[in-house]
Amino acid sequence: MNTISGLTPHTARNSWPILEVLRNEFRALRSVLEIGSGSGQHATVVASELRHLVWQTSDRCENHSAIRRWLREASEPRVLDPIALDVLRDAYPAAKYDAVFSANTAHIMSMTAVRKMFDIVASVLQTDGVFCLYGPFRCDGEFNSASNADFHRSLREQDGAMGIRHLEELREIAISVGLRELGLYAMPANNLMVVWCRT
Repeated sequence: MNTISGLTPHTARNSWPILEVLRNEFRALRSVLEIGSGSGQHATVVASELRHLVWQTSDRCENHSAIRRWLREASEPRVLDPIALDVLRDAYPAAKYDAVFSANTAHIMSMTAVRKMFDIVASVLQTDGVFCLYGPFRCDGEFNSASNADFHRSLREQDGAMGIRHLEELREIAISVGLRELGLYAMPANNLMVVWCRT
C-alpha cells in the first residue's frame, strides 16, 4: 500500500484494515460520499489504492481548511474538495452516490444526529448503494473491551450526548430508513465495520 507521510498514528494503524473491507464492499462502485471526513486522511489513503472511486469529502465548514491542506499534500485528483455537511443543520447533498462511508462519527454525535445521518444516507444512496460505518459499538448491551468501556465513560464526561452506540439500536434505525444489513467485520482496536445496502 502506498502511504503518505504525516498520517496520524491512529489512521496509519487502521487504514489498511479499513481499505481491505472497502476493497471488497466498494469493488463494483464508483462514487462515494464520506460523512465526517475529519482531516481527509482516510479519503486519500483509500483513493490512492481504489482508483476506480471518486471520493466526495464532507464535514462541518470549520474543518474544511484542514481537509483541503491534506488533499493538497496527497494530490489525489479523485478525492474532491469538501462539501458542507453538518448533519443537524445543512441541507442534504443533492447528488446521488453509489456508497457512503463514515468513520468514528456515531459515538461523537448525539443520537438525534446519528438518526439524521442515517436519513441522509438513505436520501443520497442509489438503489443497492452501500453504507459502511466504522467505529466502536456495543453489542447486546455489552462493551467488547475494557478500553471501550473506559472510552465511553470519557465521552460521557465530555458531553452527555456522546457515547458508544448500541449496535442493535443502529440496526433498528437502519431498517426504518430502508437499509438492509449486509455484513459485520471485526476490526483492529476493538472496532467494527457495519455494512448496509439501500433496498
